[in-house]
Amino acid sequence: MKLLSLAVKDFRNLAEVELAPSPRATVLLGENGQGKTNLLEAIYFLTTLKPLRAARLVELVRHGAEKGEVAGDFDGPGGVRRVAVQVAAGGRIALLDGKPQDRLDDYFEGLAAVCFAPDDLLLVKGGPEGRRRFLDRAAFNRWPAVLGEARDYVRALRARNAALRGGVAEVEASFRAPLVRAGARLVRRRQALVDELAPRVRAAFSEISGPEAPDARFAYRPAAGVPGEGSEEEVAARLDAALAARLERDRERGFTSAGPHMDELVLALDGRGARAYASQGQQRALVLALKIAEIENLRAALGRPPLLLLDDVSSELDPAKNRYLLAYLAALPAQAFLTSTDRRLIEPAAGPDTTFYRVERGVVTPLVS
Repeated sequence: MKLLSLAVKDFRNLAEVELAPSPRATVLLGENGQGKTNLLEAIYFLTTLKPLRAARLVELVRHGAEKGEVAGDFDGPGGVRRVAVQVAAGGRIALLDGKPQDRLDDYFEGLAAVCFAPDDLLLVKGGPEGRRRFLDRAAFNRWPAVLGEARDYVRALRARNAALRGGVAEVEASFRAPLVRAGARLVRRRQALVDELAPRVRAAFSEISGPEAPDARFAYRPAAGVPGEGSEEEVAARLDAALAARLERDRERGFTSAGPHMDELVLALDGRGARAYASQGQQRALVLALKIAEIENLRAALGRPPLLLLDDVSSELDPAKNRYLLAYLAALPAQAFLTSTDRRLIEPAAGPDTTFYRVERGVVTPLVS
């Protein structure tokens, strides 16, 4: 599926932008703080209905405006369709061909976007919450239903935590049941995705790092010894038993100590934790391998590569890894949007059909390539 046109209004610092993307590579050039990343976030928000950086949706609305909107025409197997999302203080509204969508299956049909930003380079050495966020975003790309399933889990978690803090232990089981159902579903989604990605991560890391590269391991480790393997019902039974055993501890602390919100993603090289033992170069090669694995997995599942969004990544990679990434992108039949402060960093990925834009103070203007 290709993005044929993009319209952005009152989103972040972008007052009004009309963009005609290249079918291959669209490059956004400009100094830091001018709006390049905001434009990528607009595309990401349009394709996922999730913000890339904002903690609250209202942060996406341009200062002084009542609402923001992003819209795009996509060309896919079923023809051209227009998707749009409006965001305001009251929340967001997704539209397909001008009609609001309550159930989002039709909206998400064919949409998938993978974003690679400098913050992703912290995936290895950062805390577990960043790795969980990566895994859930990747799971959503693979199965859009994960968006609603994760929301169900968060609601159930908040309800049980409130019950624990309110001292209503006698009805805790009634709060535990929906948490266990939603948690088991999320654990199984994550485990299934890791099973798909693990061999691709190993292969990509080896290719990036060369024949002497250590073996890269990528695994899912649920909290409290609750294995993620087995059926959803089996995972639910194990999670229920773990929460029952931890009830007194959870009541004392006022929060739920087991479940997907506490789980970890394991990254290791030759059996040693990458966070503690990998060099900076190896850590960045691992992150690059994770992103390439996600792209290739979606390519296999969907029959085409996803939309790619790369935010100034070339300036954060060493020359060898940057060359590898750009060569990979040049060979991949995907539509990509790249930002940079320095055109020279991404010239190797610029083919004859690359489109360049200048972004300055929220204004986007075409450049002669």
